[in-house]
Amino acid sequence: MDLVTPAIGMIFWTVFTFILLLILLRAFAWKPILNAVNSRNKSIEEALNSAEEAKAEMKKLYSQNEEILKEARAERDKILKEARDLKNKAIEEAKEQAKTEAESIIAAAKAAIDNEKRSAINEIKNQVAKLSVDIAEKVIARELKDKKSQDELINDLLDKTNIN
Repeated sequence: MDLVTPAIGMIFWTVFTFILLLILLRAFAWKPILNAVNSRNKSIEEALNSAEEAKAEMKKLYSQNEEILKEARAERDKILKEARDLKNKAIEEAKEQAKTEAESIIAAAKAAIDNEKRSAINEIKNQVAKLSVDIAEKVIARELKDKKSQDELINDLLDKTNIN
């Protein structure tokens, strides 16, 4: 059983070596290891903070994009409304111009009709005058010797023209 139970000297040197190892580790390795772990924790924390800031910035950019899109839609609607108004105004102006032109064409046509009517009336008057002159020539051309034959000729001509 001596093999299983350690001797006091062995325990002393083992404890002494362990304590010495702890002191050496504390003096030379513990601080750099803790510093490395702390710096790693800080870098992880900074990375997490940067990710949170980036996330917040992305939310801000997203809301700005939404606002810009909203403004662009409003501007598009405004431009479309203005275009519709311009189109309607152009149509109304074209209708008004067409109406004015139609009225002037109608007035010109009425004036032309009146002119044609006057010229037709003048033509009829000229023909009536010519017929009257022809009748007068025929009356004069005949040598009428007495009043009775003149009256008969006038009555005969009046009967032929149906004017009483």
